[in-house]
Amino acid sequence: MDLMDDIYSLAYWMTGSEASATELVNITYLNVTLDTPESEVYKTFRECYFDTFGYEEAPCIPKPSCNPMEKMGSVLLQRDADIKLSVLLSAVSGLKHGAISKIIGKPLDTIREWLSVGRKSLAERVLTYDASLLHGISIDKDPL
Repeated sequence: MDLMDDIYSLAYWMTGSEASATELVNITYLNVTLDTPESEVYKTFRECYFDTFGYEEAPCIPKPSCNPMEKMGSVLLQRDADIKLSVLLSAVSGLKHGAISKIIGKPLDTIREWLSVGRKSLAERVLTYDASLLHGISIDKDPL
């Protein structure tokens, strides 16, 4: 049950909506069995994400083609999604770097770099978001 909760959390953070997360979880579980190892469930989740939602984030870039510029765009989208998924696998699922490396299919050093970059990016977004909420509000502790 914990794995299903983790998969739903990953799906929600990756897609940004409850409906899409539910759809992604359903698609993932249609492609695994009760005997499927946890790491394979995560791999299947990743594949289902890219098959179903991977290109919706940038509708101007079509699904992979032979055109080098279009291919580069899809590679960049996949890289960004893999960085986000790496951070989520670490934060939400508590997976170690080696396990994430096997799920994503990238070398351990790449995963370490992605986790560092992804965490910094996430922290910057949170700080920017917090600052926008505080716009026009004084946080001075001394009211006088």
